[in-house]
Amino acid sequence: MAIPPLHIGNVTARLPIIQGGMGIGISLSGLASAVARAGGIGVIATPGIGMDEPDFRTNWVEANSRALAREIRQAKANAQGGLIGVNIMTVLTNSPELIATATAENADIILSGAGLPLSLPKYVTEGSTTKLAPIVSSGRAAALIARSWQSKCSCLPDAVVVEGPLAGGHLGFKREELDDPAMRLEQLVTETIEALKPFVQKAGRDIPVIAAGGIYTGADIRAIMDLGASGVQLGTRFVATHECDAHINFKQAFVDATATDMVIVDSPVGLPGRALRNPFVEGALRGEKKPFNCPYHCLKSCDPTKSPYCIALALKQAQRGMDDTALRFAGANAWRVDKLLHVQELMDELVAGYEAATA
Repeated sequence: MAIPPLHIGNVTARLPIIQGGMGIGISLSGLASAVARAGGIGVIATPGIGMDEPDFRTNWVEANSRALAREIRQAKANAQGGLIGVNIMTVLTNSPELIATATAENADIILSGAGLPLSLPKYVTEGSTTKLAPIVSSGRAAALIARSWQSKCSCLPDAVVVEGPLAGGHLGFKREELDDPAMRLEQLVTETIEALKPFVQKAGRDIPVIAAGGIYTGADIRAIMDLGASGVQLGTRFVATHECDAHINFKQAFVDATATDMVIVDSPVGLPGRALRNPFVEGALRGEKKPFNCPYHCLKSCDPTKSPYCIALALKQAQRGMDDTALRFAGANAWRVDKLLHVQELMDELVAGYEAATA
């Protein structure tokens, strides 16, 4: 069976594959444009996107917005007509400014999670055609957002990404839920589709459900789409590509990882997170603190006076190729990565795997 396209409103991606937004600086215009050229939806991650700007510490809101605008323009210029998305975490204190920038720059879609993006439509530039897709971890959350948007702005999500507990980075689950069969991605996709049915029927239009978290092969894509998902979002697979915007040391850590290197850490923002084991993570697991000075307070849920370390700095150190001072977020299947590929090679592999899989 040929792999189908992904329709989100009046825009279409040739392949039903969205590249996950990975901060800080892991997925920028280089990776996003390569994915878009290959037929998927390439996504720029916004957390700390302006950390390399000269005025980041003194004018960080403007620095981030400026850097985002530049990355969107570069990605679109190199996407050969493909779709470019932006991931904007709800928990970012400058999310309103980032949303306004993304829509003003005509990003094709905004994906927003790390909290319930109940106010996302409020900050969209008037007249924007940018699609809006909340990222949720349950059908209940999807219905809550749809109900809220319908009440506040007479609109509905253009798509919904449902992310399971095998994803990398911050997870929208309690530790004890990570291995709960009721939280398996297959179950979450089914319940999210059911939760959105009343809204779909009333609106007379589809709300595609995109599955994310632990999807690794084309056969995985086929299996989850056979359950009703309209597409998938993958992050980890795109780290191990030549076009990924991270330092080669970051990518090589994925190639070298084993199953025992996958660990769950308690993030300073109060959520469990999945990462690769390294000296920094070992220290975090022992409860070691890394003193830091925070001039901007980028995350609403972070108390800089109590946080054991600056997660933004730790993630940026990883992107720069550091080890002892770095936090490398990764999906549960990162240990399966054994080589670097070009994005086009990866997409070809995923498509071939989908089409070879039997229902």
